[in-house]
Amino acid sequence: MGKIQPFHLAIPVTTLEENRIFYREILGCEEGRSSDHWVDFNFFGHQLVLHVQEPQPKPIGKGNPVDGKDVPIPHFGVVLEWEDFQNFAEKLKSNNIKFVIEPYIRFEGKTGEQATMFFKDPSGNALEFKAFKNIDQLFAK
Repeated sequence: MGKIQPFHLAIPVTTLEENRIFYREILGCEEGRSSDHWVDFNFFGHQLVLHVQEPQPKPIGKGNPVDGKDVPIPHFGVVLEWEDFQNFAEKLKSNNIKFVIEPYIRFEGKTGEQATMFFKDPSGNALEFKAFKNIDQLFAK
């Protein structure tokens, strides 16, 4: 496979301005094009589009168990550099982000060892940020 291209993801939000502030000021994403009902963001090199939508019923259930934690489904996010993960987690903590799963090391000492954390945006979309101790194990079995 050649060079990895940015992905495009469009997600529903209930309020544009509250989420605009969250993605721009809390997560540090650069804002791009917008209208009165959607806005583009540079989401760590990828295109994320927030579309205003009426609130939808939430799925029933807590998520899937992984490493003894209930991982929210669906979720999306970014794989950060190992060194950047802790700084980003501290930035989120200083902004009083309520974590679904606090930052911790998953699969410690095993193949695929990774730092991970989960939290939600103001519209309830679950995000996961992670970093691999050895990025070459991203797809390791």
